Parts: sequence; structure tokens; C-alpha cells
Amino acid sequence: MDKVIKSVLDELNKEYESYLVGGYVRDYLLGIKTYDVDICTTALPKDIYSIFNICANNYGGAKLILDNYNIDITTFRKDSHYNKRRPMEVEYITDLKTDLMRRDFTINTICMDKDGKIIDLLNGVNDLNNRTIKMIGDNIERLVEDPLRILRAIRFATVLDFNLDEELIKAIKKKYKLVNTLSKDRVKAEFSKILMSPNYRKGLKLCDEFKISEELGIEYEDVVYTKDIIGMWVQVKIFDIPFTNVEKSNIINITEIINYGIVNNDTLYKYGLYANIIAGMIMNISSKRISSMYKKLPIKDRSDIAIKGNEISDLLDIYGKDINIVYEDLKDMILHKRLKNKKGDIIKYLLKRK
Repeated sequence: MDKVIKSVLDELNKEYESYLVGGYVRDYLLGIKTYDVDICTTALPKDIYSIFNICANNYGGAKLILDNYNIDITTFRKDSHYNKRRPMEVEYITDLKTDLMRRDFTINTICMDKDGKIIDLLNGVNDLNNRTIKMIGDNIERLVEDPLRILRAIRFATVLDFNLDEELIKAIKKKYKLVNTLSKDRVKAEFSKILMSPNYRKGLKLCDEFKISEELGIEYEDVVYTKDIIGMWVQVKIFDIPFTNVEKSNIINITEIINYGIVNNDTLYKYGLYANIIAGMIMNISSKRISSMYKKLPIKDRSDIAIKGNEISDLLDIYGKDINIVYEDLKDMILHKRLKNKKGDIIKYLLKRK
């Protein structure tokens, strides 16, 4: 346990029962380094605020950012009467097991105390050792409460390369249509995690087997793994997924390069280094080679051309769109190394063309 995490846990344990829980403990036991930390405690939100001078949210939690760690501190609670994935009633409690029962999978209920001792009240360690994703409680009921658990189950099975418990499989097959009730932002977030795993094919296969691909409009063919999420979203289409304007632009640019079928001076100039590298990954073209080509470009932008618009206007007695046409010609000539990017050479060329 890192000293930063231990210091927070020690501070809480001065007066309140407190444990590390969830993903941090799970990944610790699997030998995976993580910086997302969850702590459950009997301290009420007002107590947490008082101890750390931070704001608590409506669900008995507060967030600390220390060094590289994102630490969420949550009061033991019992949730009930879900509406649109949210519990309508939250009761603060002092019983650890009851708090753990509200969580999704047994592997996410393993706790660790301030001395590093493992507390396993729901047999999560056994499921971890057996590489099994098992739901807590009634599988159907828990999926209806929060349909995001369907995608989370697939995500954990993908990222950890675990198997889904048979009862969970049966429940997903019965309730897979519930994924349609999820917001597209949530779908995007879960699928981004699935697609960023080198084991992404398992996640896509599970979505096909459970008919989730059909429900969400997931389309893909031969997907080549890239460490860049936009490179994955170029290859895996999901109906109506929301992207930022920058993401949309990058997806369009990378797609156009792939459709062009080659990385050359024209694509490097038009789309820039990033889009070409990602497209290159998908087309099995070395990133090192693409970077080298980009460095050798004689021009990377119109402003790099060694003559100004007003100089072209004075030289050729042209204006407006005609200047743009000249610039396009100069760009092509320079990119294809038929003309040196030197003002004297450019002027001679233009006068000769005139």
C-alpha cells in the first residue's frame, strides 16, 4: 500500500471504521498498478468534509486528489428504489457487509484494512482466483436496477480476460435489450475501456453473442489494435455515439487516409502527423517511417510557402480566388519536389507560367 493511501486511511481510522475497497484492492491482488482508489468508511459526509476539508456529494462520498491518486471516500450505505440507474433512497449504515452487497461483482467487494490485511466477506478472492465475474445478489434484479452492469461485466471480462459466471450469462441473455436505456455517453465510456484493451476482440465477441451489437448498432470488420482510442473508434462504429468536434474531425481525417490507401506527402500535408500515424497503424505502416517522412516535408502549411499573397498579386496582377489557385499549384509543385521552396525559384516559375 502506497504511503499516500495509507496516510488517508490512517486519518480516517482514528475515529471511524474504514477500508480500501473495489478496483484498487482487486488490481493489487492481480499485480496491476492503479491510481484510482476507493475507500469505504463509517464516517458521514460531514465527518469526511471536516477531516479533509473537502466537499461531500449527495451519495455519501468525497474526492481527494493526492499525488497521482484519485481517491473516492464513501460512507457505508444501503441503496434502494432505483430510477434510471440512480438509487432514490440512500441510508447511511455502519455494517460493512451490507454496504458491500450493493456493489456489482464479487471481485469488487474485496477490502483491505490500514495494515494491509484482506477482508473478504463475499468470497471475492475465490472468484478472483477462478477468474470469474460473478454478480452479487439476484442477477436479473441487479441488471434491471442498473443496465450499465451488462457492459461493465463485458468490460471486466475483456480487460481482465475473465469468464462470466453462468448465472450472469443467463441474466444478460434475458435482459440484453436494457442496454438501449443507457445514455450514449455511458455507452461510449464503457466501450472506450473495452476497445483500449489489447483483448478487445473478446469484448466485441461477447457483444455479438449477447445480441448487444444488434441492439446498439455496433459495426466492425477487421479491427487492428491501436493504443489510441480514436484509432479504435475509426474501426468500430456504434450508432449515435457522441464525439467532440475534435474527435469527429480526427475520425474523418483518419478514415479518408485509410480510404486513400497510402501515406505520402499529400496526406501528411493535408491531415497532419497525428492522423497519418493512426491511419498508418491501421494500415501496418511504421510510425517511425511516417514521422521521418513528415520531418522531411518541404512545407507543412500554406504559410510555409516562401512567397506572400500580396507578392503573388503584384507579380501576376491577380486577386482573390485566383491567388488561392496559384497557392494550390505551388503547394503541389513543392510537395512533389518539382519546385524548390525558395522565393527566387518560385518567382521564376510563376513568371514562366504567366
